[in-house]
Order: sequence, then C-alpha cells, then structure tokens
Amino acid sequence: MENNQLLTYLFLAPLVGAAALLFVPKKSANVVRWLAFGFSLIPLAISLLVYARFDAANPDFQFTQKILWIETINVHYHVGADGISVLLLLLTAFITPLTLLSTWKSITVKVKEFSFFMLFLEAGMIGVFISLDLFLFYVFWEAMLIPMYFII
Repeated sequence: MENNQLLTYLFLAPLVGAAALLFVPKKSANVVRWLAFGFSLIPLAISLLVYARFDAANPDFQFTQKILWIETINVHYHVGADGISVLLLLLTAFITPLTLLSTWKSITVKVKEFSFFMLFLEAGMIGVFISLDLFLFYVFWEAMLIPMYFII
C-alpha cells in the first residue's frame, strides 16, 4: 500500500486537537476536557482501522508514505508500520484517552496546558512509532520530549 495517508492522519489528529485547544478559554475547563478527550478518540479509531487492515502475513512495512522533505540532505517524510509498531500505535492511542479520563478530577489547575501537552505527546509518540527515516525519527523523538518535560 504505497502512498497511504492513514498514518499521517493518525499523527495529525492529536496535533489538530492540541491546536484547537489553543482557542478555548482557560476558564472553560470542562470544554477543554471534553474537546481533548474527543480528539484523543480520533487516533484510537484510526489505530483500530490500521490494526484491522494490517496484514500479519506480510513482513513488509505497510501503510507506507514517502515524500521528499529536505532534498539537499536526502531526508524524506517516510512513515510506515510493521507488526510491532501497529501494536504500539494501538497501545498509545488507547492509553491517551484513558489518561485524560483518569485525570478528569485530579487535574484542576492548568487543565488546558495539561490537555494540550497530552495531545502533543500523543502525536510525538505516534510519530516515533511510524517513522522510517532516521532524521524524521529524531525530530519526533525530540518533539515528544518537550511535552513530557512540561507534564512531569
């Protein structure tokens, strides 16, 4: 399945949710919680679709997409999934809404910031699991560390 955008949608969904949270007032904590939870369900649905369409008998990377990104150093936006990464994607997409639900009552200060960083962290983790280019992997890995720092 060459040039499949399913993994790109999986990566972009939490980023769109994080961007949408920027437009919600801080005082609307319930709106922030529901919006973050809703956007965290989109990657879960997409990851379930990826898991359902994944051919376990095929040892190659599946759902691949390759686009030239930085031509001078031959860096590509190259994503795909194998048997292990599909399970890690499913786990990540399942744990994020679970985390948002489990912190619903315990996080009362800076709800917007926490929700933003959780969605941003989910996008970074998904990016790490789908990247097939070393430079892209490094970018996703470093991008994942930023929200983790603020959450911790």
